Amino acid sequence: MDQTNLDIYGGEPIPWSRAVAHLEAGASKGSFWLATTGADGRPHVTAVGALWVDGAIFFTSGSGTRKSRNLSHNLECNISVSLPDLDLVIEGRARRVMDEPTLSKLAERYAAQGWPASVADGALTAPYSAPSAGPAPWNLYAVEPVTAYGVATAEPHGATRWRF
Repeated sequence: MDQTNLDIYGGEPIPWSRAVAHLEAGASKGSFWLATTGADGRPHVTAVGALWVDGAIFFTSGSGTRKSRNLSHNLECNISVSLPDLDLVIEGRARRVMDEPTLSKLAERYAAQGWPASVADGALTAPYSAPSAGPAPWNLYAVEPVTAYGVATAEPHGATRWRF
């Protein structure tokens, strides 16, 4: 991994492990935000129910939603989240996940957080989801970081770019 200190005030680079510790603990202060671009070039940002698992951000989306339609044209995306002491933006490429072991693992993780997801026909399903997710079934996507940016919101302060 390549790390670049972006702090203009002389602070030390932020270790990637600081972000990972919060992500693994599920310690976001709010929503994860997914940014995509449509075929016409217009940007789109929406909140998603995301999980950090095995070095990637996973989220779900119904096939008819704008985010899914955008991803069908351009897999490049960003995911942003405010962690307890770090604002984080992760850039990467979304890939649809269809293998049974990963789907089952993520369904269990979502269920442990209170969303009773299960696997059906290469996607996730449940009695309900967020209104913005569209109707079931929901495709599972994974985004592995290519580049990430972190700006600390508490001591030790700093700003860092990581390239993976």
